[in-house]
Amino acid sequence: MIVDQLDQVWNSLLDLTSQFVLPDWGGLIALLPMFLLVLVVGPLLTLLGLYWFVYVVRRPRTRVRFDDGPRPAAVDAEGKPVYPIGEPYSPRSGLIFPAGQLRDDQGELLMVICPMCGLGRAAEIDTCGNCGLVLKVVPRARAMRPAGPPPGGASIA
Repeated sequence: MIVDQLDQVWNSLLDLTSQFVLPDWGGLIALLPMFLLVLVVGPLLTLLGLYWFVYVVRRPRTRVRFDDGPRPAAVDAEGKPVYPIGEPYSPRSGLIFPAGQLRDDQGELLMVICPMCGLGRAAEIDTCGNCGLVLKVVPRARAMRPAGPPPGGASIA
């Protein structure tokens, strides 16, 4: 009698532990696609998203400044043009050209005012003849501006 009761307790204890120790393999196999999604595809998507984020943050950006071309010089009270110091200008046409340009559109030499002594000289001469300041006007690549509005009309821009 006591042996039968102990045997029943022991069998109920084994039945209870078998629920935890021996899983339902059919149910686990049905969950396999979910495990694959969470444990394989999820980390791959996360790594792909991190790579994209790092690329967007660290990618090199181009810095292009459009050349405005020549602009008219300011005029003082007497009607004479006032040229900025260190920028090439044409005394014949009264236009100020972008930095780095040595000749105007007709091929004539441009002038530059020395920032130290205020004496005018040709833009292609590197050293001021008066004070000896070396001011090189280096030609640079010109950025081109589009000829018209973007495709689709000006309302897109």
